Amino acid sequence: MLLVCFMVIILVPLWNVIISSLSSGKALAEGGFIFWSKEFSLENYRAVFNDSTIGQSFVVSVAKTFLGVITHVFFCAMIGYGLSKRYIRGRKLYVAMGVITMFFSGGMIPTYLLIKSLGLLNSFWVYIIPALFSYYDVVILMNFFRNVPDSLEESAKIDGAGDWHIFLKIFIPLSMPAMATIALFNGVGQWNDFMTTKLYITDQALYPLQMKLYEIIVQSQTQSMQNIGGSVVIETTTKGVQLATIVITTLPIVAMYPILQRYFISGMMLGAVKE
Repeated sequence: MLLVCFMVIILVPLWNVIISSLSSGKALAEGGFIFWSKEFSLENYRAVFNDSTIGQSFVVSVAKTFLGVITHVFFCAMIGYGLSKRYIRGRKLYVAMGVITMFFSGGMIPTYLLIKSLGLLNSFWVYIIPALFSYYDVVILMNFFRNVPDSLEESAKIDGAGDWHIFLKIFIPLSMPAMATIALFNGVGQWNDFMTTKLYITDQALYPLQMKLYEIIVQSQTQSMQNIGGSVVIETTTKGVQLATIVITTLPIVAMYPILQRYFISGMMLGAVKE
């Protein structure tokens, strides 16, 4: 019963957002509906997809999310595998340096100057390279790798396997639940990332979907301001366009949850257990 109540609390607002995004501007202005719209309309979605560059922005978002997740998980796994070995020289220093980055950052202006000096301004790689490393994810993977029995690695070394072979053929397949969990977290962050474009990108050809939708919302607000007091019939409202953008940006990432759910649950449990 408690689970049903919890699902209702979550699903009713989501359903209302979807129904509201499919409502006309007049129905939204009148309000008063929760489960079913008074007047259905696709004008909010037409206003969003009317922009000819929306497809290009979608491709940029998918590319940066897919490539960013793959490189981030692999890079963090390499560092986590190395730091999980207690015999690594200077390991305590590297761990201390990583912990410091968890509490202190360089700030916005030093980070901007670093990105500029690396030549990443107005470059697609500004979405990928700065997001390669996260010590939070390294700690999760490092703890996971420590739970792998040492005898498994020793047996592989007796058979002549090197460090790269052990990492790629043994540790990576065994750590799929932890890596899928990190991929899900990082994928959501990459898909919803808005500030990277705001700070470092001025070339509109590199705008992701979130930045393009932000521009569409601003344009709809401007049109609404111009129509105030006029006789023009408003087919869409700023609220309607915002709700449509919420549905469009949320739907792809929500569709990934059923695929990664079993890995997500296993990864959370394995990362939480300590012996």
